[in-house]
Amino acid sequence: MPDLTTDLCGIKAPNPFWLASAPPTNSEHQVRRAFEAGWGGAVWKTITHEASVNVSSRYAAIDYGNRKVMGMNNIELITDRPLEENLAEITRVKRDFPDRALIASVMVEPKQEAWHDITKQAQDTGVDGLELNFGCPHGMSERGMGSAVGQVPEYTAMITEWVKEAAEIPVVVKLTPNVTDITVIGRAAVAGGADGLSLINTINSIMGIDLDTLAPLPSVRGKGTHGGYCGPAVKPVALHMVSALAGDAAVTVPLCGIGGIRSWRDAAEFLLLGCAAIQVCTAVMHRGFDIVKNMKKGLTAWMEEKGFDTLGDLIGKSVPAIRTWGELDINYKVAAHIDQEKCNRCGLCFTACEDGCYQAIRKEPGEGGTAKAVYTVKEEACTGCNMCSLICPVGCITMQEVDTGRPPMSWDEYLKRLAEGKVEKIEPPKRV
Repeated sequence: MPDLTTDLCGIKAPNPFWLASAPPTNSEHQVRRAFEAGWGGAVWKTITHEASVNVSSRYAAIDYGNRKVMGMNNIELITDRPLEENLAEITRVKRDFPDRALIASVMVEPKQEAWHDITKQAQDTGVDGLELNFGCPHGMSERGMGSAVGQVPEYTAMITEWVKEAAEIPVVVKLTPNVTDITVIGRAAVAGGADGLSLINTINSIMGIDLDTLAPLPSVRGKGTHGGYCGPAVKPVALHMVSALAGDAAVTVPLCGIGGIRSWRDAAEFLLLGCAAIQVCTAVMHRGFDIVKNMKKGLTAWMEEKGFDTLGDLIGKSVPAIRTWGELDINYKVAAHIDQEKCNRCGLCFTACEDGCYQAIRKEPGEGGTAKAVYTVKEEACTGCNMCSLICPVGCITMQEVDTGRPPMSWDEYLKRLAEGKVEKIEPPKRV
C-alpha cells in the first residue's frame, strides 16, 4: 500500500489533502468534522487582531453547461470572529488531533510590532506552522494588507523577515496570483526567510452582471466590487504558477498547491509539478468534507498502478518536462485521424476546423446523397493543432504521430543553425 504521509517544511501530515484558509476552516466545529472525515491538515481561516465585518451577499458563481460552480467569486473578508475565540479553538483542535497538520493563517496591519504579536499569539496555540496571507485581493488589500503586500517584492520580503524574527515554527507565505511574474514574489518571500510557499490565492475578478437588475454579482444593495475568483476554472493558472516556482533554481523551499482542486487527479497534477501538499476550498463548499475519502482512495490506487511507493517518488516528477516554447521540438508532428466506425457524423470537427482553424477536414456527401455527410482529414493540411479531437463528442478523433523524416530540433537550435548556415529557412505552410 503506497504511503501518503507528507512533510511540508517540517510540517508532517498523514496525507497531502489539506483544507485551505477559507470558510470551511472558520471554526472548531468545521475543522473537527474535517479531521474526522480524514483530511490530513487544515489552514485555519485567517485570523487578525480585530474581527472583520462582512457584507451580504458575498458569493457568486459561474456555471458551464450542466456543471454548477465551475468558477466562484467571493468578496468575503478574513475572520469575523474575535481573536481570543479563534486562538482557544485552535488550541483545542491541535490538542485533540496531534497527528494532523494545523496551520494558522495570519494577517495584520503592516507594522513590525503587530506581526510580532500575532505570530507569538498564534504559535502559542501549538499549531504546526504559520501561513502569511499575502494574497487576499479584496477588502483587506485596500487597507494595506493581503495582496497589497504580496504584489510588492520588498514588502513581501520585509514582513516575512518580521515574522521570522518572532517565529519558532515554520513560516509559509501564501502568494497572490495577481502579479505579472510569480517568480519575483516567490524569490522575495524566500529571501525574507520563508520556509515554504503556498499558491495560488484567489484571482481578481468581476463575476458578472445581472441582466435584469443591471447590478454586478454578487450584489450588495445593487452595488458590487471586485472579488477573488476560485474553483475548477482557475486550476490551469495555478498549475502554471506552481510550475514556474518549482522550476526556478532560486526558489529552494517546498510548495503547497492551491487552486481548483476537486479530485485526486487534480491533486496528483499539483504533486507532479512539485507540491508536497495541496489545499482545497471550493470543492468542499460545493460537496462537503467527505470528498477526501475518494481523493485518498483514488491517489492511493493510482500510485500503486504507477509503482510509486511514497509521495516523494512522484513529487516534482513532471517539472523537468516543463520547458520554454523555444526548447520544444519543431520537427515533431501529429495529425488527426477519424475513426469512421465511431463517428456519429455530427460535423462539429468540420465546422471548428473550417471556420476557426486550418481547413484540414473534408466534408463529402453520404452514400447515395441521402445519408449524413462523411468527414475525413486532409493530411497535407493538418497542422496537428488538436482542436477537432478536443471538441469531438464521441471520442472518434485521435492525434497520431507523423514521421516528418527530420531529426528533433528546437526553435532555439534552429535559429542557431540557421545563423551558421547549416539549415535552410523554414517556409510558412501553404494553405489548402
